Amino acid sequence: MENNKKVLSSQIVLKNVNRSDHKFLYELLGERKPIENISHKKMPIYREHVKFVNSRPYSRWYIVNYRNQKVGTIYLTKRNEIGIHIKKGYQGHGLGKYAMNLLIKKNPKKRYLANINPKNKKSIKFFTKQGFKLIQYTYEMIPGNFRHG
Repeated sequence: MENNKKVLSSQIVLKNVNRSDHKFLYELLGERKPIENISHKKMPIYREHVKFVNSRPYSRWYIVNYRNQKVGTIYLTKRNEIGIHIKKGYQGHGLGKYAMNLLIKKNPKKRYLANINPKNKKSIKFFTKQGFKLIQYTYEMIPGNFRHG
């Protein structure tokens, strides 16, 4: 992996997610540890995954291509939240940073957010390095776990 800024940034392309990306996205999801996820705790079955992708859950969802290879995914929600995952083996080389710069350039907004599992130190470090600031902690209560008194 090269660290030359000009070569790296010019070789990254964002392509809209389409039906041919189901398998890649599923494999990428399988790489993630539960600690990295904020939206789900277990791996969905493939059919559930395809249904989710086809539902077009994000305002913008891209495959990150580097040298014509699929190396990750990045999305923007309707609330301007950025989510990103780069394949193992490609992490730590600046691909995420350049992909986020491209996403922001293609989708200019007044501000961007990132919801991160507080235990996901890698993502916290990544977003902090990109200039994101912590603005809140969010807690969850599941009704069956409610404690009285």
